[in-house]
Amino acid sequence: MRYGILAAGLGLLVLAGCGPQAPGGVPTQEAEVQTDPLADLPPPREGVVIDRFARLALSCIHKEYPNKISHVLNSAADAAPPRQLYPAFYGCFDWHSSVHGHWLLARILNTDPQTPYAEAIKAALAQSFTAENIAGEVAYFQQPDRASFERPYGTAWFLQLMTELRQADYPEAAGWAETLAPLETLIADYTSAWLPRLVYPIRAGTHNQTAFAFGLMIDWADATGNTAFREQIAAKSLEFYAGDVSCPLAYEPSGEDFLSPCLMEADLMRRIMRREDFAAWLTAFLPLIPQDGRGDWLAPGVVLDPSDGKLVHLDGLNLSRAWAMEGIAAALPEADPRRPALLASAAVHKESGVAAVSEEHYAGSHWLASFATYLETRRGISAE
Repeated sequence: MRYGILAAGLGLLVLAGCGPQAPGGVPTQEAEVQTDPLADLPPPREGVVIDRFARLALSCIHKEYPNKISHVLNSAADAAPPRQLYPAFYGCFDWHSSVHGHWLLARILNTDPQTPYAEAIKAALAQSFTAENIAGEVAYFQQPDRASFERPYGTAWFLQLMTELRQADYPEAAGWAETLAPLETLIADYTSAWLPRLVYPIRAGTHNQTAFAFGLMIDWADATGNTAFREQIAAKSLEFYAGDVSCPLAYEPSGEDFLSPCLMEADLMRRIMRREDFAAWLTAFLPLIPQDGRGDWLAPGVVLDPSDGKLVHLDGLNLSRAWAMEGIAAALPEADPRRPALLASAAVHKESGVAAVSEEHYAGSHWLASFATYLETRRGISAE
């Protein structure tokens, strides 16, 4: 027994010695846990939900662990912690969540100039958006077999981040956009090279879905004036989706969806079709949208275990369904009888989705706030 205790103690010492060390010999992860990025910040304003969302993003964009990496190793040297692999976007559990966590903060600076977190947000973004960090991100993408990294979901969110920075009117945004531009160019080039080789749409309800990503990419092309890229995305969208009819919305959701294949497709097509053409296309594509204004025609997704990172996807589905239905309604003629039902169902999904955004479980808190902010600030919908 004495030898067993001794061996266990030595094992603990070895494990402690193997961990990365911060200055002073304290393990890096432990040092990060002891630092609360929200400690000196004011509480959320009463009734301002995006304050809660800002705090969630501020708490995670530089939180390295826990972390789920999607990583091609070309050699043993590539076995490295997230901070070394992705020096700008290593937090919030995974690369794409980190990217849209940064987008959330940029979006709040754009839409809420009175936010009490303005200085904290600017400091956090400045910490991430350095030339050295972005050079590291570009170098990561350029390694062999990584051209498809985070394609298309994460790369679409990165372009959405660039949209936000390029449309911002606070002085720091222009400098940050210039710093991030090399990664923006690389992602646009990689996407343009990929599209001609993509023969079929990806109709999943998760990260690989093409309809959602194409929508964000269209918005970026419009914001940057990249007409060639817009035309390429629009042509591929029409090729994939223009002939679709009777989308099986009744088959949704799948058990881990956070994007509706049917509604996200419609939310994309309203961006590239004339209003009258879109209204006619929608009639054939989603013929069961009611014309009586009721909101119970599409039930929100149900989550029984919000600590499960896959099951909690359905809270995100409720948020993304809500913004898709708002976008679809906005694109229809004002007198279209389907608008009230779309907006009524959007309100039901919004109520369920926003209520689920909580700091209690990191499985949802590291990303749901971005979806809720996209919905609350009506991103992707032109002013009516």
